[in-house]
Amino acid sequence: MAKKSVIARAQKKPKFSTRQVNRCWRCGRKRGYMRDFGLCRICFRELASRGDIPGVRRSSW
Repeated sequence: MAKKSVIARAQKKPKFSTRQVNRCWRCGRKRGYMRDFGLCRICFRELASRGDIPGVRRSSW
């Protein structure tokens, strides 16, 4: 979980557009971010396994 100060800093409009950081809306993590869902890989996996993300199914073979 990212610190509140780091999350608040990422939400401010940066001086240059290339400095924008995408963060997970649940935990604030910046690495392993999935743009389609706005989640990091860890939160995505938790929500997908619970069935909370519509249109996403666990694969089993």
